[in-house]
Amino acid sequence: MQIPHSTRHLAATHTTDMMSMIELDPPGFQPPRPMAGDEGSRRTVLYGAYTVFSVFQPVFSVSHRRAIGYHASLRAHDEHAQQVPSHEVFTQAARRGDLLELGRLAESLHLGNFNAFDSHDEWLFLSLHPAALMDTSYGDALLAGLKALGLPPQRVVLEVSEQAGGETTRFAEIIDALRKSGFLIALDGFGAKHSNIDRVWNLRPDIVTLDRCILAQASEHSHIERVLPGLVSLLHESGQLVLMGGLTTERDALIALECNVDFVQGAFFAGPSVEPVKPQTAAGLMDSLSAALRERVAARERAQAARLAPYVSALETAAAQLVAGQPAAEATAPLLKLGETARCFILDGSGRQIGDNVLPPGRASQRAKRFRPLLHSEGASWERRPYFIQAMRAPGQVHLTPPYLSINEAHLCVTASIAAHTPGGTQVLCVDINWEVAAHRN
Repeated sequence: MQIPHSTRHLAATHTTDMMSMIELDPPGFQPPRPMAGDEGSRRTVLYGAYTVFSVFQPVFSVSHRRAIGYHASLRAHDEHAQQVPSHEVFTQAARRGDLLELGRLAESLHLGNFNAFDSHDEWLFLSLHPAALMDTSYGDALLAGLKALGLPPQRVVLEVSEQAGGETTRFAEIIDALRKSGFLIALDGFGAKHSNIDRVWNLRPDIVTLDRCILAQASEHSHIERVLPGLVSLLHESGQLVLMGGLTTERDALIALECNVDFVQGAFFAGPSVEPVKPQTAAGLMDSLSAALRERVAARERAQAARLAPYVSALETAAAQLVAGQPAAEATAPLLKLGETARCFILDGSGRQIGDNVLPPGRASQRAKRFRPLLHSEGASWERRPYFIQAMRAPGQVHLTPPYLSINEAHLCVTASIAAHTPGGTQVLCVDINWEVAAHRN
């Protein structure tokens, strides 16, 4: 069986720092040579007592409810069929000078075994080491290997580490050349360490994979979970599909779905295997997750509605008093007594603030003092704010914003607003509710 060669070797991803700790072979010892093998219908690489083989973890489309690709990785076992870390095999190969040859054969495993899946639609995700990627002949060699198997390059997603290649122009040129050859490009590990959105804009990948650390932080901190949908939306608007991997629990999966990612991967859905998943593996699970997410969102909305109900009622009463001609200070007094009211303010029909903010007496926070230059807003224009736009579209109804960063004190707040026809003309009465306080209490 002939397996196509490429100039890239997966072993470049494995450290050789352990080489100095391994005993040298005795004089005259002839080390085994890596060679192609097979286990039934599966391609393998034989290297001494080791057998190296491919495993594939499916990548699922949330919308399609099925696997749309497979991420390839390596596994190894010894002559007793006991699994061993693959890096041990490559460390031995590095010491004996077989690293390049073993790496070439190992990469071809993924291509050949993936081709044996008898599928014509899914992608093969291949992780690239930066050193291999910078090899100018890599793309040509990989194309030759694909041609020998009858696989078009459009079936292969090349995963590039977000930290790879630095900021060099040469790196971007290589990525662009691979894209023009037909490969899809995935930027892997976005959000780790010193990630920068400029990287996305410069490399223009087809897919961005969010780093596992983002998911871990979102699971622990509600404010990070809250901003994740905005990050995914930014990537979508930049022209990228988004994959979230490392999903091991239902909570992980629900976070991913609520963020509106396109693709998911992880042990919660399916682990690495030598065989493709069945077509309906994810369909039922996706349906269950969608139902759980709907209930989760509905429960959160019910809790928020209950918490905001006193403010809605007090705002409606205050608006009625303004319509009756009462001064703003008297009309808003009940609102200011509520525990989480940050301020009340009134806008004219063009969104310009009438008078200064009306603050609860004796409740100035240290944060408010630090942002004192932003506290006085008389004459400020809020015409582009959702609370003004929505109120003007439907006068007489209370409108609530999602939590957002208040410019007045630079903290999260929810603004409730209502437009009313007062003796002074159409006005919009607004109340900012301190959402950080509310969030910490729940």
